[in-house]
Amino acid sequence: MNIDNLSIESGDVRRLLSAASGDAALLYIYIRCGNDPAGAEEALHLTEVRYSCAAATLRQLGLWPEEKRVLIAAGERPNYTERDVLEMGSEPSFARLCGEVQRRLGKTLNTEELKILLSFVRYLGLPEDVVCVLVAYCQERNRRKGSLRNPSLRTIEKEAYSWAEQGIDTLEEAAAFIQSQNVYHSRLSRLCRLLQIRGRSLTAAEERYAKAWLDMDFDDEVITMAYERTCLNTGGLSWAYMNKILTRWYEAGFRTGADVRAGDRKAPPKGASGQLGDAEMEAIRRVLQEG
Repeated sequence: MNIDNLSIESGDVRRLLSAASGDAALLYIYIRCGNDPAGAEEALHLTEVRYSCAAATLRQLGLWPEEKRVLIAAGERPNYTERDVLEMGSEPSFARLCGEVQRRLGKTLNTEELKILLSFVRYLGLPEDVVCVLVAYCQERNRRKGSLRNPSLRTIEKEAYSWAEQGIDTLEEAAAFIQSQNVYHSRLSRLCRLLQIRGRSLTAAEERYAKAWLDMDFDDEVITMAYERTCLNTGGLSWAYMNKILTRWYEAGFRTGADVRAGDRKAPPKGASGQLGDAEMEAIRRVLQEG
């Protein structure tokens, strides 16, 4: 494995570090060196389980060369009958699954809910243990949002199809996905603290801005600098205004506070009369035009 000319982007390094998986980092380097993942187990002396976990982690981090997609069309979803449910219910494995899901949700599933559960196993091909992890994940997501209620089977169904589309159909894939979500929510919570947001959840629009900024991979100092400039110029947190600042810095290649300060030093000075320069006036015009 020749790594002499290997270069890794800082964003990839941060994602790998956040996963805290030495096997995933080793597999990533192996693939980036141009090797076929199919030969990684033997070349890296990984067991099948270790390789599966490492590959699942890279998929969830967006660092896998090919992501499998099932892409299930809504119109193709099955329409099970009560007879299907009764026949499947006679199978010990499905009966165990029904009992476990009912225990977790604290309720007896009706026929329509059993049909949904049946679709997880028969149509989506999710193993029983993965379905149990799915239910637990949806429960935890509800709690994170401040709800004490258990999710409905319809809500769990939406997540099940999302998992199927992402190729999450093993315990390793499920564990890697949940880990990536935990990392994302940890970073999101940190961002909220930097923005002085406490005691409430972000709206859907706010979270879209926040996710975009996290994807830009700025360090904390950049976010703080953009927040302070936004508050000074608008009197508070204006998501659109701050997004303009961060987008401009991202396009300029700034990722750290040192990058921003260096860019400020290189910026053309104001005119002798104290008027704003052309770049500043153009930025203000864009903000005003776009609201």
